[in-house]
Amino acid sequence: MAGLVAKKCITPLVVIRRLTYPEYAAQAAYHKKVVDHYENPRNVGSLDKTSKNVGTGLVGAPACGDVMKLQIEVDDQGKIVDARFKTFGCGSAIASSSLVTEWVKGKSIAEAMTIKNTDIAKELCLPPVKLHCSMLAEDAIKAALQDYRVKQQDIEIEAVKASN
Repeated sequence: MAGLVAKKCITPLVVIRRLTYPEYAAQAAYHKKVVDHYENPRNVGSLDKTSKNVGTGLVGAPACGDVMKLQIEVDDQGKIVDARFKTFGCGSAIASSSLVTEWVKGKSIAEAMTIKNTDIAKELCLPPVKLHCSMLAEDAIKAALQDYRVKQQDIEIEAVKASN
């Protein structure tokens, strides 16, 4: 009978131990592309928002608290020559911002408008729960481009008024 009791007690025994940080990171971490952009963000900073060649997009996600500011500088030929960001949010939001600033540099305004959140999410291998970060980045690009367009329209209106 003692053997039967011992057998029942030993069988369900499971040893549970805490994971070391590297083990935890390997199981629950972001994709290496996200980690790279988070640890080494590209193009962090600000441009002169009063400049006629700078468009600023400021977007946020109330559900998670992420806030993203993305700025673009456009030359006289309509090509994006610089981009900067400041993001308050999770690693995926920071990585999405960083990636987008790299992607828009050298593109025309029309080309920058074609960047979609699905492209960002695919490049960074974002899980479904983090897709809103890539959507924020797409919205930030569009907001910055819209701000740039508004500034250019204001310049054209001023030029017409000055010529009259």
